[in-house]
Amino acid sequence: MASHNELGKEGEEAAAAWLVKQGFRILHRNWRFSYYEIDIIATRKHVVPRQGEQEFLHFIEVKARKSELYGHPEDSVSKKKFRRLQQAADQYLFLHPGRKWIQYDVLSILIKGTGEYRFHLLEDVFFF
Repeated sequence: MASHNELGKEGEEAAAAWLVKQGFRILHRNWRFSYYEIDIIATRKHVVPRQGEQEFLHFIEVKARKSELYGHPEDSVSKKKFRRLQQAADQYLFLHPGRKWIQYDVLSILIKGTGEYRFHLLEDVFFF
């Protein structure tokens, strides 16, 4: 397996474990439909003003790097990549209707040489 694939797999494993610790419930990992893919689909409860606690469906793009030499991991999420994430989410919602609250997130992971992970969750992102 190519080293970038190994890094991606390691990043997604670490991401899933970290998200569970943050209160997320993982529904799917590497969900695919046709040529669309979503790294992680999860739920978590949020408090919505005047509506109380609601369960949100999160579509999470995971980006991992071993160095910040070429920028932060989240910098590699382009408008095109985000648009494809939205298209994949549209397909998921078509196949699994009934969700009122959805959110797009990017989970950035910096994997240090010491085996230490640094996580940064960008919540409710949207590109124009």
